[in-house]
Amino acid sequence: MAVVQCLHHPSPPRADAAPRLILVIMSPLATLPLLIGHRGARDDAPENTLAGLREAARQGAAWVEIDVTLSRDGVPILMHDDDLDRTTDGQGPVNDRDWAEISRLDAGRWFGPAFAGEPVPSLATYLTLVLHLGLGINLEIKPCAGRDAETAARALDVARSIWPAMRPPPLISSFSVASLKAARDLAADWPRGYLMETLADPWSIVADEIGALALHIDHEELDAAKVAAIQRTGRKVLAYTVNDVARARLLFDWGVAALFTDRPAALAAGLGSGSGA
Repeated sequence: MAVVQCLHHPSPPRADAAPRLILVIMSPLATLPLLIGHRGARDDAPENTLAGLREAARQGAAWVEIDVTLSRDGVPILMHDDDLDRTTDGQGPVNDRDWAEISRLDAGRWFGPAFAGEPVPSLATYLTLVLHLGLGINLEIKPCAGRDAETAARALDVARSIWPAMRPPPLISSFSVASLKAARDLAADWPRGYLMETLADPWSIVADEIGALALHIDHEELDAAKVAAIQRTGRKVLAYTVNDVARARLLFDWGVAALFTDRPAALAAGLGSGSGA
């Protein structure tokens, strides 16, 4: 989607002339920054939490990336893993628990005592804070088995009900082609990124089918030739997860558009003031 902004002309040509409107057409990824906070600021706060979002904003991140899945009763929530065990005090598969149960879990104590009591956020609550902080966001759809289209549909339903039409829309990404096809059909005007561990054929055919504007790839699987091949299709390259300054510089030299990082402030500082988070 091209975001259209209506701006008043600053100085009408005549004193009696009505203010004119200028239409500014923006690319869907026009506000994409060089650095994106991975699951918030994953090195300094528990991932996929409101505390992590606030920390990313404190570190100067302009965008964050999060993982969205569904509870058993279909509520879009933030969670990377299929199971609750690693990042909460719960156990077992996420899709075996209703939202009412998940919302009572502690998603912070595992990271450190200062974050004890931090809840698992719903997507609605998280996006509300994203907007309050003035950030952009990449929503990664992380469906459990068999719920690819449903996860995309429910996540987009929540996101589109909250996200202002005149704000550049979130970037929707997933490893699941079925989720991205659902996103294409339900929110064709929101940009999509095709997540891959490595650049494997028929990547360009799939990217065309889902209308991907970007490919998100493990930085260790990239080289200059692969970046150039993606760019020749008119798509941006986003690389995950990069915390090393020298590696970041090399990726940017190859033409990578943005990096996902666990430490936005540290990487931005290492790259210099011109990098921007």
